[in-house]
Amino acid sequence: MDFKKATLVTALIISQAAAAMPASAEAVSSSQVQSQAAAGVQSLNSASPVTFETNGTTKPGTNSSLEGTKQVAAVNSNNQTTENTAPSSQATQQDQTSGSPATSNPPADSQGSQSSVPADGAGTTDSGSSTSGDSSQPPDGGTLTIPDPTSSPATLAPATTGSGQLILYMDSSRMEQDGRVYTATHPMTVKKGVSYVGIRSLVDRVGYQLAYDGKTKETIITYAGNELRFKTGSSIYRVNGVSKTMRGASYQDKNVFMVPLTAITQALNIPYSVSGKKVIVQLSTKPVATFSVQSGDIFAGQTVLNFATKSYSPKGLQIVNERWVGRPDQDMFQSAGTYPVTYSVQDSSGEWSAPFTLNIKVVNPNVPPVAQFVTDKSEYKMGELVTITDQSTDEEGAITDRKWTNKQLAYFTPGSQTISLTVTDKHGATSTIEKTINITNETLYTEDQFYKLFTPVGQNLQINGAGVLNYDKIPFTYTTEPYTLFRDSGPESVTSEGILYQDTITGLTRFMIHHRNRLGEKAKVYLVAKNMDSQNAKIDYLSYGTAGPNQHPELTGRLSVQRYFENYQTSSKQKTVTLAPGETRVIFEDLSATALSQEDVISLFGDLYSDSQVQYTVMIVKANNDPIKALTTLPSLDPKESIIRGTFADSTRVFEYGELVGNTNMRLHLTDNTADPFQTGTDGIMGTPATNSGNYGVLYKIILHRVAPNTLITFNPRGGLYMGAALVNGNVVSFSHSGSVNVPNQTSVLYRTKDYEENVEIWISPSAGSNMPFALLFMPMSPVKQQ
Repeated sequence: MDFKKATLVTALIISQAAAAMPASAEAVSSSQVQSQAAAGVQSLNSASPVTFETNGTTKPGTNSSLEGTKQVAAVNSNNQTTENTAPSSQATQQDQTSGSPATSNPPADSQGSQSSVPADGAGTTDSGSSTSGDSSQPPDGGTLTIPDPTSSPATLAPATTGSGQLILYMDSSRMEQDGRVYTATHPMTVKKGVSYVGIRSLVDRVGYQLAYDGKTKETIITYAGNELRFKTGSSIYRVNGVSKTMRGASYQDKNVFMVPLTAITQALNIPYSVSGKKVIVQLSTKPVATFSVQSGDIFAGQTVLNFATKSYSPKGLQIVNERWVGRPDQDMFQSAGTYPVTYSVQDSSGEWSAPFTLNIKVVNPNVPPVAQFVTDKSEYKMGELVTITDQSTDEEGAITDRKWTNKQLAYFTPGSQTISLTVTDKHGATSTIEKTINITNETLYTEDQFYKLFTPVGQNLQINGAGVLNYDKIPFTYTTEPYTLFRDSGPESVTSEGILYQDTITGLTRFMIHHRNRLGEKAKVYLVAKNMDSQNAKIDYLSYGTAGPNQHPELTGRLSVQRYFENYQTSSKQKTVTLAPGETRVIFEDLSATALSQEDVISLFGDLYSDSQVQYTVMIVKANNDPIKALTTLPSLDPKESIIRGTFADSTRVFEYGELVGNTNMRLHLTDNTADPFQTGTDGIMGTPATNSGNYGVLYKIILHRVAPNTLITFNPRGGLYMGAALVNGNVVSFSHSGSVNVPNQTSVLYRTKDYEENVEIWISPSAGSNMPFALLFMPMSPVKQQ
């Protein structure tokens, strides 16, 4: 028997049942109509055992229980038989005489991103394809309860839920909506104070769309432009891409996907109340109206507003009318101020939405910035310092860019020189000014003399790098301070979780940590301290600097050293912590404050003191893992890429020199493994010898008691790219040298003595990510001439 024949038979039976009713249909209760309709369907089942499949076809010779079919005959207001074929994503539009809509899942995405959702949590294969449960079971959607005609009258009473309400019952499958009773595929379950509902049963009742992402293994709810994503076993769900935490983790029970009810109600701002064992969800039936305008400033008399509307009906009805209050003519406001604009819509049933109001701030038209600069003179000698003062202004103080053309500290060719400046404000408006100065034939300084005198501290000037080898060597001898260096930069690029380095140290300890994340997911690097003694251990933080995460190892290396010096000056990182015997704790918390993305680098340079034996461990773990719990199970990683790790004694080298320097070109070579030998120590994990190539982490204190008047002190990289920092007479100087071929021909200014002999003290430490060796240069300068 095909579906049409089955429908005709059903219609005949229901028509016969209806013929026995009183003439006035209003005199018959809805429960009686449902009872007689159910009896007709049961008679049909007894006479002809068929199953109606969801595609509307029949399969002879199979069982035909109501639990096994989603297509049922119903009685409409004219006592005609109808078929309910409304998809679950449009439950609010279905024939209200039927509660068992046919499920319409989204088509499988060819790329696997949107697979058709299984019946409320059916299992999926690893490839992301959906696998349904028992095919004889209906999809989880809740079916309209058609009472058994032999039941007592008490079971036949219709639900009393009013329009816009959905009533759920704790520990029950009963659902009531708009005067009708439905059966969920799983009772609402309370676990540890959290109420869970079957996700499909709920969304079918409220008219949301349901999908499944086979690639991410997430169940997706979409409604009115909002998207909620849930994953089995997780208490984290995403609302429009933003991760949020639920009170409990979602789970599956007998192929039913269960989620906390409040996760959905809170995400979609659905009010609800609890009365005894009833949870009353208040579903709005009014249409909803919203709109937005473009971002950025809106200028009076200039900006044409782009009104982007977004309206929908929770009942799935068509929006047929709209109403604006306060919307300006030609969508432009003519004067500055704040203007409320209100928008409402009407659906095809005649119901209007609540008004949506947006206060639009309108400002006066932007006034472009004014570019302006002055020079201290209009005429200069060759090699004379040109002082330029930028006097540009903007009404809002919002100049975002300054672009100079032909701006130099000095000029070495006679004739006129035109300098220009273009300034840009935050709105993109620009202004340009030009000024012309004259350069005479007279020379004040040569180029070499000038740049030695006037290159700003921290900036670079060009030198003859090969000629540096002819500078007089300052004999380097040193004493040490008892800092034990814990150097950990191997492996620099880390591909798996594990212990990066570990050793037990007492007393003054310096840490140099430097790693890149290549785990393929977010991770954190931790430094953990464990008290190995039977008494309390006190740890004093002296100073430290951290840098990253970012993808530039030389930058993190420089910033960690720079911040170490800055914090040393201010004592801002000093504190004391106490560890009980056997206690383990994360220290230098800044290091692990932010997770590293793939290819990110993190660096730390810091000192502390402990009065007892403390075991220090550096580890890398996935971002969500607990480092203390992981400590006992993580493997120790071997160093790779020829990057050093190890423990090294006496890691502060003090060079104190009392002879005159700077009266001729002189150099002090460091980290060259000749006059300044590399440290030797031990790998604390493997127990093997270790060599600190480059002396990274060693702090050099250069104390010069006699530096000649008018001496230029510079940093000259000899090994290639270098980004670093130094503490010079109490001032932090940072500098950068890039490139590969020309780097030894660059030198950066650290200090200039005045026209008298001075004491100069320089603290410097090789930066992680940079190349060794380097030299400090001392060069005489010409005296400053009167202009």
